[in-house]
Amino acid sequence: MSSALAIYLTQEAPASYWNPKSNLVFGENKAQIILVEDEAENLRRIQKAGRTLDNTGAVTIEAAGSDWSLERQWALSQGFTSTLSTNQVIWNKTDEPAVKELDAMREATRFSRELTNLSAEEIYPESLAQRVTEHFKALAPDAISAEFIKGEALKDAGWMGIYTVGRASQHAPGLLVLDYNPTGDENAPVETALIGKGITYDSGGYSIKPSEGMLAMKCDMGGAATVSGALSLAIRRGLNKRVKLILCCAENMIDGRAYKLGDIIRYKNGLTVEVVNTDAEGRLVLADGLQAAGEFGAKQIIDAATLTGAAQMAVGNEYNALFSVDEVAATKALANADKENELLWRLPLAPWHSENCPSAFADTANSRPQKGGGAGGASNAAGFLLRFAPNSGKGWLHFDLAGAYQKSATSMWATGATAAGVRTIAATVQGD
Repeated sequence: MSSALAIYLTQEAPASYWNPKSNLVFGENKAQIILVEDEAENLRRIQKAGRTLDNTGAVTIEAAGSDWSLERQWALSQGFTSTLSTNQVIWNKTDEPAVKELDAMREATRFSRELTNLSAEEIYPESLAQRVTEHFKALAPDAISAEFIKGEALKDAGWMGIYTVGRASQHAPGLLVLDYNPTGDENAPVETALIGKGITYDSGGYSIKPSEGMLAMKCDMGGAATVSGALSLAIRRGLNKRVKLILCCAENMIDGRAYKLGDIIRYKNGLTVEVVNTDAEGRLVLADGLQAAGEFGAKQIIDAATLTGAAQMAVGNEYNALFSVDEVAATKALANADKENELLWRLPLAPWHSENCPSAFADTANSRPQKGGGAGGASNAAGFLLRFAPNSGKGWLHFDLAGAYQKSATSMWATGATAAGVRTIAATVQGD
């Protein structure tokens, strides 16, 4: 007897004893997913069937028959992925290149999910940096070097956003700069800088979150996990360009040293920021990452963050939101999302959004003193980041990861991290 439940695809209607609306029916040692004419709907049906199979208690399934494309198999895997990543999909063996790509996608997204799903007791700034560094040194040992600047050394180096947000925690904040340089030339240009928000736990600081709002805040380093997973996938796909991975790592906690509302942060580039909301901390640490990317002379800059509730209000938990003032870069990112079958929606960002958080005491505030930052909160957060983006935002993409984490299971996803965005960012790093 096979050790895996065989899953077939069919367009035949289910037998009369099944509900005619059923998209998954069972037979002896097998199950069938009922397809329709529209392929986009088929991928949704397949992913939902994967969730149903997980809920039945199946732990190993196999894509059987001749109708499995790469995207259909990936949809099945996405639905069948359990929160603790113990399930397994055996790929259809008829297309070996697809099997290789599916393996790469599975390993990279599993790495991203596991990082995000671990508790804040296990993932804190330094341990996050260590896990990411170890992953890449195992993946590409001859092409990786890394530096982690932490604690008071951040202040000495001028990385005041990360230092200020994280100074109240028992776990020192830090900036990880990981250099993937497959060229062997130490003077090779940096083609892309990947910047990730690595807030390993977010209490909200003195703008403290309610208890229910804190429950999922181990996922606030989802941006760091997403760009790390994206670089991992790009390397597995044969990336031969130099990339800097910059993770801005801190715990946003409360004690007598915590930063307060009304404090002024002076950044390395001279800009001053008034803190009007300590729960708008992600943009404060990403500002350092953007400045670091500028110092490295990166041609393309991509940041990713679980940044605003406003983005979730706009696009829901199914899409990620994209912001950019570079039309060419944004168009390419959206095309990559379509190619990689990930949901990405562009929201407004204009240069004047950088002026939408005014301060009487500094060059800008980090938000507006209103719930959720007020109207247009996601665009205003992106506008804040635009102040720090090199070259007035040319070549810069900001991903607000509204779809990175599910607080509870849905018909499409298990509870926890989704790794949504990993494929799109990997393709954008790879380029033409």
